[in-house]
Amino acid sequence: MIGYIKGTIEEKLEDRIILENQGVGWEIFVPAALLDGDIRTGDPVKLYTYLHVREDAMQLFGFFSRDELEIFRLLLNVSGIGPKGAIGILSALSADDLRFAVLSEDAARIAKAPGIGKKTAQKLILELRDKFSLDEAFEKKLEHTEEAVLSDQTAGSAGSDAVQALVALGYSGTEALQAVKKVQADETMDSEAILKAALRYIF
Repeated sequence: MIGYIKGTIEEKLEDRIILENQGVGWEIFVPAALLDGDIRTGDPVKLYTYLHVREDAMQLFGFFSRDELEIFRLLLNVSGIGPKGAIGILSALSADDLRFAVLSEDAARIAKAPGIGKKTAQKLILELRDKFSLDEAFEKKLEHTEEAVLSDQTAGSAGSDAVQALVALGYSGTEALQAVKKVQADETMDSEAILKAALRYIF
């Protein structure tokens, strides 16, 4: 019904934000990681949304990416997990971390999410493990790694190229991103200079 909302953050609360859009303040529940991030009151944001309708209420849940929204929808299909439980899981684990936790059957890690016990975590793994593949998990992780570098003002496209080069050399996306971040590149460094500097942090 509502694919996404663009607006300005008017208020940050404990588990939600008020997003102003054309004179309307939308109350949107969001993962804790979003609230704990760099967003501040007055910042413009775009949130992909899910409208949850109950007999006594309608609630909007918002996410920075379509991927997070899709994971949220999958979690809602797990018996015993409602919207608050799903948002709690995505507050404790990123979409990437949740995929790997499910594929590795790491119930203990999932159970660390608020309101999720070990039995519910095991049920989640049982019901979602066929929804994910290892190839997809790595592809998504790499995609998000590259996006993180592109959003880093100190690295820019040169940093992204360096990450891709490291991945092509056989390093994981996480290793590549961490190495490039350590370089703390400035605008004078091209991708080759960043790559050479990053390799020193890996070896």
